[in-house]
Amino acid sequence: MAVNEIFNLSGKVAIVTGGYKGIGSVFSRVLSEAGVNVVIAARNEDACKRLAKDLKEENGTKAVGAYLDVGKKENVKELTSYVEKEYGRIDILVNAAGISGVEKPTVELTEEEFDKTFNVDFKGTLFCSQEVAKVMMKQKSGRIINVSSVGGKFAIPYLAAYSVSKAGVLQLTKAMALELARYNIQVNALCPGYFLTDMNKDFFESERGKQYIKERIPLRRVGKLEELETTVLYLATAPAFLTGTEITIDGAQSII
Repeated sequence: MAVNEIFNLSGKVAIVTGGYKGIGSVFSRVLSEAGVNVVIAARNEDACKRLAKDLKEENGTKAVGAYLDVGKKENVKELTSYVEKEYGRIDILVNAAGISGVEKPTVELTEEEFDKTFNVDFKGTLFCSQEVAKVMMKQKSGRIINVSSVGGKFAIPYLAAYSVSKAGVLQLTKAMALELARYNIQVNALCPGYFLTDMNKDFFESERGKQYIKERIPLRRVGKLEELETTVLYLATAPAFLTGTEITIDGAQSII
């Protein structure tokens, strides 16, 4: 059975930040398959436009690629205004833009290194949620899906800026869920564990990576990107009573 027969989101409008690669591209693709008009936004505008072109041809939806630096509020405002004018509404926001940052001891972390990660992973999520929520408040409906991480639930050594930023995303999710509930806006978080991407492929195929999987992930493997598809679709279509929560998909890593 096709995705659009199970999760019918035909005609909805979504913005997916960081939506052209890795986890973000999975969200862009599966939302488009479900009938959503997807705005794929990231700093690599050309890559966003290439994916949008493919999705438009494959699914017949109105997919577009756009430049977005989530850490710059004025840029976020410009994109949000463009999408509202172009489509008339914004139904779904997926905050998938993120970086892991530099891997080093916390005592050696510079202010610039911390700010680089925090500006994307936390402030980027905040800025996009703020601006899109204003549109959703006017239309009295919307879904905001924040991509946090298991790293926001427990600390990852040598990635303090990342862990702090992703933990902040979880608290932001809860705060905005409380504030926006009366506008029929659901705000939830997705906490992925380790999924195989181009960024981490070399590590998880190394002996060190294989040992990490064996010791830290009860399922004894990393996740497959396609295993995230129905999760984001569920959050985009779940009952309105589901808000302010987090869904963890990590092979039981975070409970050992």
